[in-house]
Amino acid sequence: MDTTEKFNSLASVYAVGRPIYAEEFLTDLYEKIGFSAKSIIADVGSGTGKFAKQMIERGSYVYCVEPNKDMRNQAILELVKYENCSIIAGDASNTTLQDCSVDFVTVAQAFHWFDVKLFKKECKRILRTGGKVFLVWNMRDMNSDITQESYKIYKEYCPEFKGFGGGIQKDDMRIKDFFNNKYERLEYDNPLYYDREKFINRSLSGSYSLKQQDKNYAEYINKLELLFYKYANDDVIIMPNKTIVYAGCIM
Repeated sequence: MDTTEKFNSLASVYAVGRPIYAEEFLTDLYEKIGFSAKSIIADVGSGTGKFAKQMIERGSYVYCVEPNKDMRNQAILELVKYENCSIIAGDASNTTLQDCSVDFVTVAQAFHWFDVKLFKKECKRILRTGGKVFLVWNMRDMNSDITQESYKIYKEYCPEFKGFGGGIQKDDMRIKDFFNNKYERLEYDNPLYYDREKFINRSLSGSYSLKQQDKNYAEYINKLELLFYKYANDDVIIMPNKTIVYAGCIM
C-alpha cells in the first residue's frame, strides 16, 4: 500500500485524538528562533493541520502540503476561518511550491514516512537562502507505566505497529543523513490530558491501529478502555509526553 493511503478514513479521529505541540516550543520559534508573522512556511505532511494551525494563529502564512485527500478535507474544515494558509495536494518529494518560495519547512509527526533523499532535494529547491527545516514529534515517555502498557497492547494487536513516532529513534540515522549530522535537538515537556473518548481516538488515529472490520477489534478496544480506567483520575489520564524537535539548514 502507498504510505499516503494509510490514513484513509482516519482524518476525523486524528483531528479529535491527536495533540497539539508544546506551547513553549511555539513561543521559542517566534521569540528566539526567527519565526514571525511575516514568515512563509511549508508544513509538509500537514495532516489535519494540527501544527500548521499553531503557526497560522501567530500570523505566519502556511502552505499545508498533504498527499492524503481525507486529511486535506479535514484540514479545510479545521482551518476554514483563516486567510493566511493554503491547503495543497502535494507530498514530500513534490510540494508543488515554487523555487525559493518559503522561509522555513516544518514537518510534524510525518518525517518517518518520507524518502529522505527526495525530501532533502525538495527542501533545497523551495527554501530561500538561510532557510531552516524543523522536524517535530510528540513522543510519549517510554519510562512511564501507562506508555509501556499501551505499547504492549499495540504490539499484541496491531501487526503494523513499529513503535511510537513510526519507530523513529533519538538522533535517528535518517535524521543525521538529512542534516548531514549538523542539527540542533530541542526538547519540551508537553503532557497529554485525555478523557476516555480522546484516549480511544488517539489510539485509533495511528496508521497501525486496528479498524472496526478487523479481527479482534472489540477485544483491542476493551483492552484500551481497561487501561484508561486503570490510570484515570476524575475520568482523565495524564500521559507523560515531550515535543521533540530537530532543526538545521540543508547543505
